[in-house]
Amino acid sequence: MNKRKIPSIVVLTGAGISAESGIKTFRASDGLWEEHRIEDVASPEGFARDPETVHRFYNLRREHLLSSEIQPNAAHYALAELENALTKLEQDLPDKTLSNYTLVTQNIDDLHERSGSDLVSGNNLLHIHGELLKIRCSQSAQIFPCYEATSPLSVCSCCQQTGNLRPHVVWFGEMPLYMDKIYQALETCDLFMAIGTSGNVYPAAGFFEVAKSSGAHTVELNLEPSINGSKFDEQIYGTASEIVPDYVNTLLKEL
Repeated sequence: MNKRKIPSIVVLTGAGISAESGIKTFRASDGLWEEHRIEDVASPEGFARDPETVHRFYNLRREHLLSSEIQPNAAHYALAELENALTKLEQDLPDKTLSNYTLVTQNIDDLHERSGSDLVSGNNLLHIHGELLKIRCSQSAQIFPCYEATSPLSVCSCCQQTGNLRPHVVWFGEMPLYMDKIYQALETCDLFMAIGTSGNVYPAAGFFEVAKSSGAHTVELNLEPSINGSKFDEQIYGTASEIVPDYVNTLLKEL
């Protein structure tokens, strides 16, 4: 890690960090997602063919996320602690130097928010694949909170039309969100941490290469080695709820 008063940090999280909270990973070994073909529930074409099935699919995912059994785990709370600690350090510096802490998640759940991440700065938590608890108007692109079941008959609050609402989730064939902001953070960070990611899904799988080529120290924290695991400067393997708090505690001591 480069020597700075406060390091610039980018954290990437994937399905592995939420698995211990009871949220199933994206795709099973048989290529199905909750017994549905991926292309039927996670593509614009699938939505155009059968919007009712797609709405029902995400309604069930949303209901599951909002159930009392789904809660943030120790890994989520550790990252929130890291963000808060960096914020406090910034406030103590006379020049108010910023850490540029950025948390990029591939997950569409809200467990990072529930654990306290992004509550201070309000703009450093980026859901690259969208958010399950939001819905979007396909005509105006306006985004709204969504905590209830939707259907093709749901009336959009901005255009007052039915059939225009869709899950605010990035599907196959669509561009991930916040890419310019993410690459800017990667190109200037001192430390890049990848947590619970398989290394299979691009462009996120290539983020560590961008950070590494810019001089950042790269760390993989995962249940098992990802496809690119051996290319990281550090590799730490185990359950996220154990290894992430340990690593964050070590990092905070260094700071």
